[in-house]
Amino acid sequence: MQYTPSDHVTIVVRGGGDIATGSIYRLYKAGFPIVVLEIDNPRVVRREVAAAQCVFVGQHFVEGVCFEKTDIGKINNLSPGVIPVVVDPGGHSISEINPSVVVDARMLKRDIDTNNELADLVVGLGPGFIVGDHCDVVIETQRGHRLGRVYSERGVGAIPDTRVPEEVNGYRNERVLRAPCSGKMQSHKTNIGDIVSKGEIIATVGLEEVRAPFGGVLRGLLQDGLPVYECDKIGDVDPRGIREHCFQISDKALAIGGGVLEAVMNWVSNRKDESR
Repeated sequence: MQYTPSDHVTIVVRGGGDIATGSIYRLYKAGFPIVVLEIDNPRVVRREVAAAQCVFVGQHFVEGVCFEKTDIGKINNLSPGVIPVVVDPGGHSISEINPSVVVDARMLKRDIDTNNELADLVVGLGPGFIVGDHCDVVIETQRGHRLGRVYSERGVGAIPDTRVPEEVNGYRNERVLRAPCSGKMQSHKTNIGDIVSKGEIIATVGLEEVRAPFGGVLRGLLQDGLPVYECDKIGDVDPRGIREHCFQISDKALAIGGGVLEAVMNWVSNRKDESR
């Protein structure tokens, strides 16, 4: 049975990072009204394709979709088609919004504070979530055969985090830029989407320089001025050097978003069947 906007299913998505934005994009394109909840200084590397970027700049577009930072009391005052992003780290506004669905897309991986009492349907992304304990369904976020699959059996969770980046053109850990020390991060005349050469200075942390490990395109970089700790991920260089990839939602994020959309549509269909 097909969903229509008249069904008034409001969805709250906790988190506006690049992975979360893949789910937001899928849900938005399917016609669902969405409210995004974020922290006050989101630490997102792939900022160009993240709803969270509007926390810093006020309004941000991802593949034609407009996100705007606003207060909880003003979410209904935005222009049609604009997705509100509210700074609410603790999710306290969820009860005020009273959504039908909550999607926790923060990718916390531990110390989960979401529970399946927050809404009629609660969806958790990635490791740390257990069906029945924290949510109604879990979406697999690990690349590979199970990416995007929907788990609904009680006690089941996603594959544990391997902490190993995806291999791209033979590069794996090398393509991730990490803070050499603790301090404030500043970019060095470099923007996301810029072509960089091996050894080129990309950023500084405190007095330490962060250089490109090889030639490619700067796919992601933290917002200037954020404090970081030693070994924190602060950027990402893509050896393929395809600039437009920096401004497009990834295949991984869209696959996960497809799983979220499947879970929501299945819930909507079951709800309609029960009301007949």
